[in-house]
Amino acid sequence: MNLKKITVPLVLLILSLGVSAQQQETFNNPVINADVPDPSMIRVGDYYYLVSTTMHLMPGCPVMRSRDLVHWETISYVFQKLTDLPRYDLKEGTVYGRGQWASSIRYHDGRFYVWFSPNDEPYRGYIYTAEDPAGEWTLVSRPPHHHDASLLFDDDGKVYLFYGTGQLRQLKSDLSDVESGGIDMKIFERDADEQGLLEGSQAFKHNGKYYLLMISMDWSIPGRLRREVCYRADKITGPYEKKVILETEFQGYGGVGQGCIVDSPDGNWYGFIFQDRGGIGRVPTLMPCHWVDGWPVLGDAEGRVPDSMVMKTFPDECKGSIMGSDDFRNTRLSLNWQWNHNPLDDCWSLTERSGFLRLKTGRVVDNLFLAPNTLTQRMSAPKCSGTVAMDVSKMKDGDVAGFTAFNGLSGVLAVVKENGKKHLVMSVQSVSLSDKEKKVTDVKIEEKERITCKKDFVYLRIDGDFANKVMHPKNNVYKIYRVTVRPSIDEDQLVKLETGVELDGRKTAPAYVHVIHKEQGRVVLEMILHEGKNREIRRMCEAVGLEVARLKRTQIGGVKMGMLKQGDWRDLTEQEVKKLLANPFLNGKQL
Repeated sequence: MNLKKITVPLVLLILSLGVSAQQQETFNNPVINADVPDPSMIRVGDYYYLVSTTMHLMPGCPVMRSRDLVHWETISYVFQKLTDLPRYDLKEGTVYGRGQWASSIRYHDGRFYVWFSPNDEPYRGYIYTAEDPAGEWTLVSRPPHHHDASLLFDDDGKVYLFYGTGQLRQLKSDLSDVESGGIDMKIFERDADEQGLLEGSQAFKHNGKYYLLMISMDWSIPGRLRREVCYRADKITGPYEKKVILETEFQGYGGVGQGCIVDSPDGNWYGFIFQDRGGIGRVPTLMPCHWVDGWPVLGDAEGRVPDSMVMKTFPDECKGSIMGSDDFRNTRLSLNWQWNHNPLDDCWSLTERSGFLRLKTGRVVDNLFLAPNTLTQRMSAPKCSGTVAMDVSKMKDGDVAGFTAFNGLSGVLAVVKENGKKHLVMSVQSVSLSDKEKKVTDVKIEEKERITCKKDFVYLRIDGDFANKVMHPKNNVYKIYRVTVRPSIDEDQLVKLETGVELDGRKTAPAYVHVIHKEQGRVVLEMILHEGKNREIRRMCEAVGLEVARLKRTQIGGVKMGMLKQGDWRDLTEQEVKKLLANPFLNGKQL
């Protein structure tokens, strides 16, 4: 066996508890605390079906099923491989961040349909269909590329795509291509309040009206959050009117936007909208949806994403999972797994040795990011742990086999054999890619630790707990916020905020509060906390009679957000990580 920079990825350990068929259950948002971006959902009968973006991972476009919107299982993938470019095979470049994007799932005349369009050459979409969503999906056609498109089957049998920023196009009734001479138009123009990001179409028809949900973001407007907007019209061609249906921060990660709404069998409506949480990915949140004057309005009574909700659940109806452990005793891979790019099918096996996944080198490469047959699973927040067992007894000189928290900046645990000896090596590896072909232009490897490995059978574990180390109050890492409050603030309110206020029977820890700017009807404050519990600033202000109009975190420990736009992220430097973990702030005093 000659494994060259091939890694076994994170195995997430999920415990399952037996429960009754139906129960009242309180769940916490995010409803799935893992990367499930660009959600598109439908309900057929008693079950909900969800698809999301997986980009360069294969098989792609996972189909997930739930009875209650809380417990989900992966039941199939729409496609096994994409083959338009050699880059899908890690040749002549890569498709990191490209591949399958924002899909649309719909049900029509007894069949399920999924549309998606890769953001790459040859810029053509895919339409797949299946009678059973847990079975095999069949390719229907390859229409031209349409960005973030949403399928709509109208009552008269006509089929449409809503896409881009307010674009509408008619498809042939058999979905083979666009309809020659059919509707092809822009259905609305941006208004003055929509000059930034406006995409992620999810279209549907309700009570005779046409609705289009989209994510909206304008980074040029100070304090603007990602939000969800809705356009509606009596005719599919318009005219369309607009309403902002969700605009709120949530748990300190900024705004919530892009997703869908769905009705339940008992007539209730819910929103399923994601929030970008950087390295963990884009996590879905579940919230009520109320119809007000013909508009779907998202959030709780205050227009916010609820921290928790009580739902009627059926945990035993969907007994699978999205993430899970695997002993590799089956003849097929669990649906929890995806390959990084297309796999080399003749270079892996579950049957050559029972209870083991066997990986073989199909192509010798010099870095982790080009290694074929790297098997992956999602990580979950705020903490997760994965363990892998490896038989390394047959390794040869030059072989590398291991385990990684895989991203553009990856933590790697690997067994390396050199000069007849095995070593256990811990490293940090980061990749640079070209803009167009996403070719690997550079890989920086920083070796952290190396010890002799004398065992032929090793266990490797990776713990994902960084967010907790930084954010948990016990670690005393300070956070700086810019807070706009209404209507004004007096000395007594300032003293109360700084010395602590009573919340839920306890007094908050001392904080630093400074008035930055004061004008008629509002005051801008700088607040420094080391607790920062959920909604703590809002609740503190409300307790002293202040309304929070805007709230933005500007710094965590020694790391400043700087000029990052809403939703953007960057990798932390090693020096910044050390600062964050050094407890630089304790009991209101700089160390």
